[in-house]
Amino acid sequence: MALAVVLLSGGLDSSTALASTIEKGYEAVALTFDYGQRHRRELESAKRIARHYSVRSHVVIDLDIGEHVRSSLTDESLAVPIDGGPRDGGSNIPSTYVPGRNIVFLSVAAAIAEGIEADAVVIAANAVDYSGYPDCTPEFIEAFQGTLEVGTKRGVSGRAVRVEAPLMRMTKADVVREATRLNVPLDLTWSCYAGGDKACGVCDSCRLRLRGFDDAGETDPLQYEVGGDG
Repeated sequence: MALAVVLLSGGLDSSTALASTIEKGYEAVALTFDYGQRHRRELESAKRIARHYSVRSHVVIDLDIGEHVRSSLTDESLAVPIDGGPRDGGSNIPSTYVPGRNIVFLSVAAAIAEGIEADAVVIAANAVDYSGYPDCTPEFIEAFQGTLEVGTKRGVSGRAVRVEAPLMRMTKADVVREATRLNVPLDLTWSCYAGGDKACGVCDSCRLRLRGFDDAGETDPLQYEVGGDG
């Protein structure tokens, strides 16, 4: 059976990417990073999702860079954007951007994949309904694939680990529909940038998720402080 390393944050997108990877016939190794997030909800969700799918293994790596990068996902002194703003310095990239995050995550995933002879690494990057992060684009994935082809032992021998991004061209509604089709346990996922008992409903991630469920004609099982059915 082919083997894939799947980046699993515990959110809607990464959980759907994991389910899609398993449906394609891969045996999955789930890879989660504890990188100094301001809350633990997604990490707990990732553990539950990994258990649900009985993955070959769930690797959790402690990579606490929170004190060394400027991001509202890791620095509680910075405000998380709500209701579509504010953006960082007026750009299209919000303060929730974590510098180099997917570069680091994919590098570690590719190293693990090469070590265990996995065929692919899977990332739930999306360039349609997303927050504007530059490391969630087709151009980034293509460039990183090129790096693996020239910068790894398997790459220079013509057997580079493939980088797969199955959700790249999907709208958030498409992701919800795919998750529903795949019977992803959506009640176990967590997308909110806040870590309360309920999702906030107003951060960028909540707004994208809620709009996706609404556009797909589906009901989000999570409870929300604002919006949703909870």
